[in-house]
Amino acid sequence: MTRLLLLLLAALGVAPVGAAQEPRLYVANQDDATVSIVDVASLKVVETLDLAGLGFGPNAKPHHAQVEPDGRFWYLTMIGAGKVVKFDRANRVVGSVALEVPGLLSLDPTSDRLIVGRSMSAVSPPKRIAVIRRSDMTLLEEYEVFFPRPHALVVDPRGGHAFVASLGTNQLASVRLADGESSLVDYEGGPQTFTQFAASPDGRWLAVSAQSANQVLVYDIREPARPVLARAIPMAKGPFEPVFTHDGRTLFVTNLEANVVTAVDVGTWSVAGIIESPGFGQPHGVALSADGRYLFVSNRHQSGGAHDHEGHKATAKGTLVAICIPTRTAEVVLPVGNYAAGLGIAAPRTPPSTPASCR
Repeated sequence: MTRLLLLLLAALGVAPVGAAQEPRLYVANQDDATVSIVDVASLKVVETLDLAGLGFGPNAKPHHAQVEPDGRFWYLTMIGAGKVVKFDRANRVVGSVALEVPGLLSLDPTSDRLIVGRSMSAVSPPKRIAVIRRSDMTLLEEYEVFFPRPHALVVDPRGGHAFVASLGTNQLASVRLADGESSLVDYEGGPQTFTQFAASPDGRWLAVSAQSANQVLVYDIREPARPVLARAIPMAKGPFEPVFTHDGRTLFVTNLEANVVTAVDVGTWSVAGIIESPGFGQPHGVALSADGRYLFVSNRHQSGGAHDHEGHKATAKGTLVAICIPTRTAEVVLPVGNYAAGLGIAAPRTPPSTPASCR
């Protein structure tokens, strides 16, 4: 293949057959109606996508992103615009679905499905999750989950089920994606405010952050239709988004109100470390580099509360902090847009072990 053709394909955002594409991380800047696009190899912002300029308006409120494993397409929820939008690698719109207050996204790794939850900004959103066919962006179903304010969302890594939890009640549900059959699970105790899930790569564990109770609950999901509570782990104030490392040995949790990130040893379910950085300011979203070296953390830097999605109270520009997972140290702080919220990055097809260093 000639160099000229390679350059042309690169300009169009298309990779030739057999060519590897440099991984990109997408940062939803909720108050700016922009998305910061980060080249993971160089840890630099390479582009800022202006959603208002694409016709979505200055109040689009981009919230969360997901990326296809091959990096060719990515998806974005826009709370204010009421849209779930599919982009190609050149950031051209290739499809969209209108949806009331869309929030978190999760790809089904075993099918063509994209699962969509509801934003925490809505007082009374629909008690439903949406199922979209990714290939042509067709809304297939909206499944009832019966409890108010469904927010936390993840698809079982084995496929077949989605887990959803409520901000308003101490309930979560396992939803069979083939037909919407839902199994409800109640948690006894004080208000939890379930914010987000993480599923371990082997499908054994489901962690959910309980923001009001300052803990993370861990469920055994070997039988995905019947999650069983295994333990509760006390957290620093405001646990928000969790993520398991690719090898499943560590669980990281952002603590939005404490301005730290907590590392949990999955072998003992004990806190193994607290990560601090001058770049932290309401640490919100999390994502892992495909090679297992870096944990990325988005930071709002707002004066509002944990569930204040109106924003517009910036104390500083949003930041993205890159944490070296082997050393648990913050290595890079990148300025991004106002109210940096959800992150999206392609997951590896074969989960790697955590490397010994980031060099």
